[in-house]
Amino acid sequence: MTNMIDEEIPKNEEGWKKLLTPEQFDILREGKTEAPFTGTLLKEKRSGAYKCAACGQELFSSDTKFDSGTGWPSFDQALPGAIEYKEDNSFGDSRIEAVCSRCKSHLGHVFDDGPPETTGKRFCMNSACLLFEEKKNEENK
Repeated sequence: MTNMIDEEIPKNEEGWKKLLTPEQFDILREGKTEAPFTGTLLKEKRSGAYKCAACGQELFSSDTKFDSGTGWPSFDQALPGAIEYKEDNSFGDSRIEAVCSRCKSHLGHVFDDGPPETTGKRFCMNSACLLFEEKKNEENK
């Protein structure tokens, strides 16, 4: 998969198919969900940034990640302006879908059952939608 940070966002789904793995395309562009407890970033604990796997936009800081026990990476807040919210009435349930504000790719859903001591929100994200960039500490630069 190509890192899109400095590249133009594809204008059609065929362009996305060329950039993303089949799993990423299914989730990011078609709104599917990876199986719980299978994502590569579920247990990631290093300091850093979580970015959109489609366009590279920063979405979450590792400081906001928590173990929700649900099987998907969970965060209690997104970076300002990084996420757009859409009503999702699929599967006979009303949920809030989270999409990347830059490329409009599906990332997951937002629920009101997150840590009450912070925001009370749980951004339930698919690992396949995220890229992790470890924060370099000052002595390793």
